[in-house]
Amino acid sequence: MRVSSPTDPITALYSEHNGWLHGWLRKKLGCAHNAADLAQDTFIRIVTAFKGKDDAAAQLREPRAYLTTVATRVLSNHYRRQSLEQAYADALRQLPESVAPAPEQRLIILETLNEIDALLDSLPHKARTVFLAAQLDGLTYNEIALQYGIAARSVRRYMALAYERCLAPHA
Repeated sequence: MRVSSPTDPITALYSEHNGWLHGWLRKKLGCAHNAADLAQDTFIRIVTAFKGKDDAAAQLREPRAYLTTVATRVLSNHYRRQSLEQAYADALRQLPESVAPAPEQRLIILETLNEIDALLDSLPHKARTVFLAAQLDGLTYNEIALQYGIAARSVRRYMALAYERCLAPHA
């Protein structure tokens, strides 16, 4: 981990705009604690994005617009994660207690669901649609091609991309 100097562009971005970003997120969420967490997540994404590109952060012309864009994505992920967790909790309530997973298993399943969701979200829209049609609907490549009006060759390419992402080691 590098030590930031007072002139480090990311440190300056954080110092000058964290309070504003926290307030913006607090208005969106209605919760100061969640806003603080998501503001930190936003800056973590920025640090990761600018890793090894020290001058890139200094060249931001509209830092608040950039922060808003990144924070909107973080906020979207937060809402999607909440929705996924709610759907999982609803599904668990449908199960008889005798077959419901133990708390440790629930956590592992929820983490896995979040990882799958993030992986699917990282796919281009058409690749995600094709992959889900094959995996969830059980459609063949030719059926997918006909249903979505795309070439079977494109279906194979989208499936290859999806499988490549699914099988790639994740950090």
